[in-house]
Amino acid sequence: MSNPDELLRIEGIRKTFPGVVALDGVDFDLRRGEVHVLLGENGAGKSTLIKMLSGAYRPDAGRILAGGEEVRIHGAQDSERLGIATIYQEFNLVPDLTVAENIFLGRQPRRFGMIDRKRMEAEAAVLLERVGVNVSPRARVRELGIARLQMVEIAKALSLDARVLIMDEPTAVLTSEEVEKLFGIVRRLREDGVGIVFITHHLEEIAALGDRVTVLRDGRSVGQVPASTPEDELVRLMVGRSIEQQYPRERADTGAALLSVEGLTRDGVFHDVSFEVRAGEVVGIAGLVGAGRTEVVRAVFGADPYDRGSVSVEGARVPRSDVNAAMAAGIGLVPEDRKGQGLVLDASVEENLGLVTMRSATRAGLVDLKGQQAAADRIAKQLGVRMAGLGQHVRTLSGGNQQKVVIGKWLLANTRVLILDEPTRGIDVGAKVEIYQLINELTAAGAAVLMISSDLPEVLGMSDRVLVMAQGRIAGELPAGEATQDAVMALAVSTPATPAASNTIATTESEAGRGR
Repeated sequence: MSNPDELLRIEGIRKTFPGVVALDGVDFDLRRGEVHVLLGENGAGKSTLIKMLSGAYRPDAGRILAGGEEVRIHGAQDSERLGIATIYQEFNLVPDLTVAENIFLGRQPRRFGMIDRKRMEAEAAVLLERVGVNVSPRARVRELGIARLQMVEIAKALSLDARVLIMDEPTAVLTSEEVEKLFGIVRRLREDGVGIVFITHHLEEIAALGDRVTVLRDGRSVGQVPASTPEDELVRLMVGRSIEQQYPRERADTGAALLSVEGLTRDGVFHDVSFEVRAGEVVGIAGLVGAGRTEVVRAVFGADPYDRGSVSVEGARVPRSDVNAAMAAGIGLVPEDRKGQGLVLDASVEENLGLVTMRSATRAGLVDLKGQQAAADRIAKQLGVRMAGLGQHVRTLSGGNQQKVVIGKWLLANTRVLILDEPTRGIDVGAKVEIYQLINELTAAGAAVLMISSDLPEVLGMSDRVLVMAQGRIAGELPAGEATQDAVMALAVSTPATPAASNTIATTESEAGRGR
């Protein structure tokens, strides 16, 4: 006899792709009015499972039941008809449409055969207010920052009046204040009887929000435990081993300054930014959304322009707005948007690893393919990239393995100054430790690492020094021994001393969202 509170049940689901068993006999169930956390390393099968529920994939074996009845989900319309809404990590919004048009895309209210724009915008305003975001329904989506885009996605899901809401890493791009707002929304939905599948890599969120946890490992469900389960036990279930130290920073002897930034200024975005990073050192940059962190490092890398100041590597000045010159000087950038800016998704692992070194491996117009392949194979093995082979498309890799490929291409280029912008966003705890060990290896070999992260414990745990940005300026610098969460936040919310008045920063909506 079926449980009347059971909204969804998955039994013995199996899904294979060429050379890969993504899911193997997975069981999962969701009840009315609960938050059921789906936990696992990247590559454990979480994304495959939710794509089956959203209609993107079909199972090879097993069955899906909704309300006690077996169902077949052949596409997004079937999923929506069953009351299932999914919010993915990658935004599914049309940039040139308005917020209201995106929320009701394909379901616009009509009057006399025409789209009732007034009603659509009014209903969108109600949904936006419900998720606590102050944005006009008429605003173009391309004008919004990342945090507001996430809230629009949530409003879009709520517009479907879903009974089952799947949230894939919804807090990955949100500030702590926005996370609390989101949690409030989730709790209200739970009270309304909505069942929520919540995927997160932030273990501290589980006890704060969840009711039950199902853990996946290597495509199998290895346990179902209460959300109050200690983090150490959750980690053991996820990775099959204990992780003794979450941030295994190994301090290296520092040498001379490799990267020197002096008075860097882009009017209206960041001002008079000066710092240096020495050989063997990790310098973290902390700050709130909109502080200008990403804009600064993109300018250092030559991807964005700046108006005044200088960037030097080992004393040699790097031409501004010239990515090729920055790379030639030994600077590499792992961007916060690895899929949009760090990878060619439809290219292979081998091709992506060789993106930076292809020019140097070309002689008389011909690429040394054999040499590139050997180098790619060496780096992939060194980083432990989980893949079917070098020819596998990067798009099909897990997030953690994609990030290893992004970093790997710079290792092949013997990068001396590596900039990491949100290096572990959307990556599970096991893969995070592997990235941290890689950072240790880089600094031990004499490289300099500049790291931006919105995960404050990560900044504190992995940095030798912490620079704190506020309103486009360096608000202060803290050595590792003095860098506490309270000290960093005090600087992050401060108003840095400036010759001009408080109106010196005029960050736009899009810059505020993008500035990490």
